[in-house]
Amino acid sequence: MLLALSFTHMLNDTVQSLLPAIYPIIKASYALDFGQIGLITLSFQMTASLLQPFVGLYTDRYPRPYSLAIGMGFTLLGLLLLSVATHFVMLIVAAALVGVGSSVFHPEASRVARMASGGQHGLAQSLFQVGGSLGAAMGPLLAAFIVAPHGQKSLAFLALVPLVAMIVLFGIGNWYARQLKAKQPRHGHGMHFAGLGRRQVVLAILILLALVFSKFVYLASIGSYYTFYLIQKFGVSVPHAQILLFVFLGSSALGTFLGGPLGDRIGRRYVIFGSILGVLPFTLALPYANLFFTAVLTVIIGVILSSAFAAILVYAQELLPGRVGTVAGLFFGFAFGMGGLGAALLGVIADATSIEYVYRLTAFLPAIGLLGYFLPNPRVAMGAEVSP
Repeated sequence: MLLALSFTHMLNDTVQSLLPAIYPIIKASYALDFGQIGLITLSFQMTASLLQPFVGLYTDRYPRPYSLAIGMGFTLLGLLLLSVATHFVMLIVAAALVGVGSSVFHPEASRVARMASGGQHGLAQSLFQVGGSLGAAMGPLLAAFIVAPHGQKSLAFLALVPLVAMIVLFGIGNWYARQLKAKQPRHGHGMHFAGLGRRQVVLAILILLALVFSKFVYLASIGSYYTFYLIQKFGVSVPHAQILLFVFLGSSALGTFLGGPLGDRIGRRYVIFGSILGVLPFTLALPYANLFFTAVLTVIIGVILSSAFAAILVYAQELLPGRVGTVAGLFFGFAFGMGGLGAALLGVIADATSIEYVYRLTAFLPAIGLLGYFLPNPRVAMGAEVSP
């Protein structure tokens, strides 16, 4: 079940990552500026971020096993509209539809991953999220080898990706429905925060959100503008830039896979603190590196920075037990929202200054990781009952 969830997450995020990967193509086709590129990202991120907490809150109370397949249908519609879009407004609507699909998928899929975890929550979240990271890495390759040579209409052929995901998600929905009907509690190695008051829990959640802000705004600078940065600074071709973006996203997938089980083993607090703050020396060096070391540094940044999110999500779910969907919706939604706002703001800054200035500015964001020092340390509860 975890592999099936990871596979559908890969397909879902492949479609999502196609959007920024084809930015150089649609920017030239529609004569867009960087501010408009940022607005396309914002339209996707805002529909995803605004809806996700509400989806999570609703499904915590009223689980909907087949909502996963239905949500993927919105992604399918968005991709088809993107393939036939003829003006900027249609691009905005298409991006928003993909965002709606994402808002339904992530909270419920995260819940099913926890149900199937057998108590190894960090490992389960990593397996689930690594699929998304692999999908994010696939988007630039599809853009380079299918969309770039064959044009925007070739996106219709790629509608097979969400269609396959819908079929698999229907099967996952069947398993999910059987689990809900059985209502059998799961046991494993749980975590608890003994003695924490409501004020301390709220403070810890706010710290986690601040760390998510630093991570995803920085990632927005890479996801939305890295290809432009490479093209402008080093004069590489569009396919070359997209391949280097794939290299970064592949390293992010590796970091995502490592972060969850590492958190299960040594403690999620240490992974969170080390991941966000530990990447700072490399982000500071990136704007001053040549092409070779730019590629090397982005691999290091991708591995370290991406190891945090699975640990952050499980840590937050342990702070708020019994609210798996709400926590997943809040954190996925906040991550996407901050990424969208960051992309839009960074696009405006890039238009006013330069892409290189954007990378010098965002290099300081990981310093927010210092807040991770103030996160409380949980204790292991052996054999604790874990509700789905």
